Amino acid sequence: MVSLLVIVGLLVAAFVGFNIGGSSTGVAFGPAVGSRLVRKATAATLFSVFAFLGAWTVGRNVIVTMSEGIVPAAQFTPVAGVGVLFFTGLSLLISNLYGVPASTSMTAVGAIVGLGLATGLLNEALMFTIVSAWIVAPLIGLGIGAVIGRYIYPQLEARLSFTRLERQLLQIDRSGRIPRVRFNTNASRRDLVGSALVLGIACYMGFSAGASNAANAVAPLVGNGAVTVDQGVLLAVAAISLGGFTIARRTLATVGDGITDLPILAALIVSTVGATIITILSYYGIPASLAVSTTCCIIGLGWGRASRAVTLTELATPPTDVEQAPNLTTGALAASSTEENKPAGPTVGELASGEGPGVEDQQDESPSVPPIGEEDIEELTAESLFDPAATSRIVILWILTPSLSVVGSYLLFALLL
Repeated sequence: MVSLLVIVGLLVAAFVGFNIGGSSTGVAFGPAVGSRLVRKATAATLFSVFAFLGAWTVGRNVIVTMSEGIVPAAQFTPVAGVGVLFFTGLSLLISNLYGVPASTSMTAVGAIVGLGLATGLLNEALMFTIVSAWIVAPLIGLGIGAVIGRYIYPQLEARLSFTRLERQLLQIDRSGRIPRVRFNTNASRRDLVGSALVLGIACYMGFSAGASNAANAVAPLVGNGAVTVDQGVLLAVAAISLGGFTIARRTLATVGDGITDLPILAALIVSTVGATIITILSYYGIPASLAVSTTCCIIGLGWGRASRAVTLTELATPPTDVEQAPNLTTGALAASSTEENKPAGPTVGELASGEGPGVEDQQDESPSVPPIGEEDIEELTAESLFDPAATSRIVILWILTPSLSVVGSYLLFALLL
């Protein structure tokens, strides 16, 4: 019976990792594939390599925390291990049904907390630290996004070029006797810089995904001794890679609903900030949500971009007329900075669908950036990036899914243990 439960646990862990790979590969490498920098198979290969590096290095710290820190490792019996993995997989199912990127880490921790409450062995001090990080990390992402949006984003937008190349960036030149690799001759210098950023940040996202998500798939199995930490990392990365080579092909094509409406520059910025926050937390063994941190960074980036219409003095001074108060929305990320109200760069969705500008449509001249306080508030407050109703649903599910995981796990383990 025990052997059967261990086998079931391994299968459930592989299923969780498979789904993680399917969703994370698309989010990380969607812009790179959409821009035709790399093919889908190459994207899956790069994601697998960097996810392994992230899981093997800082990711093992998160595995240790979730396998023996929140509750003693002895509590992860085969039954408990399968139960925790079941609720983690259930969170993925719920989030997919509602189209919301729920936090797998938060839900997995919630299932372990339910186990700790049922056994009375929850490490309350560690949980206080983890929950504090869940509150502080999104606020940091919000603040960093606001600063970048107000002071740095317009400068980057004016100087970087993101295009959809007609052929892959790296090509094989067979004109000579010995084939050699060369860059696409139609790509300008700005295109090469932008392409390097897209590909480099995609690999960084893969590293962060491996660091934070490997524990979600295998921590219970490490806790009950079914696998070692090294074996757990290999199992998790193998399952994540399988998802990256199979079901991720669809998410690579659609590039994920969470980022398709973002300009590609904004997507790269929030990916970098979110991945950095999660990598740092993973180094300290704290499981956290990449989706929550990046979403808060998007909000901060859009608000900061819109705030350029007024000076800091005007922001700090309450308006005498409510109708004259600036309406600073996240729609400013799509604000026009070139002629004919066209954004300076394509969105991620446009690149992936083939609607993004080609190399011949790009200009080498960098447009000027108006000083803070002199930009048109009407242009900066375009249609809001977030639908309030959709945003409310996302926030509710972010809170609801871990809460349901805690309650369901507690009831299950209180009856079985």
